[in-house]
Amino acid sequence: MKLAKIFAITLSIYVLIVIVFESLLGYYQPGAQQSLVITTTNEDGTVNSRVVSPVEDDGQLYVSANHWPRDWYNNVLDRPNLTGSLRNSETIDYVAIPVTGEEDTYLQKKYKHGWVFRFLTGFPPRYFVRLDPRL
Repeated sequence: MKLAKIFAITLSIYVLIVIVFESLLGYYQPGAQQSLVITTTNEDGTVNSRVVSPVEDDGQLYVSANHWPRDWYNNVLDRPNLTGSLRNSETIDYVAIPVTGEEDTYLQKKYKHGWVFRFLTGFPPRYFVRLDPRL
């Protein structure tokens, strides 16, 4: 019984650490130099903006859902048209393409998060989307 209580307390403290860390990221990330503001639409037509960290690889622009709060990711899976703007630049229309297969394996390896970051974020799965300019 005592072991179960210690485990429950330890797990509760860990969950609290993850919540605090994710909240602080949400507060401080908008000030990051290299950030992209994407605007998505949810199922009821509500427009939402979110700051994400872009990755440019071989001329392609990617963003990843690598935190538990990932409403923007679910929105682009259902409605892939979105807009995005890098800090102090023009807004561009994009189509979000979920990354799979070899492309995903390559990105997961090249842009792997360290163990400490994954621990502090609660080991969420990471999903990349490629942002192709809409013509």
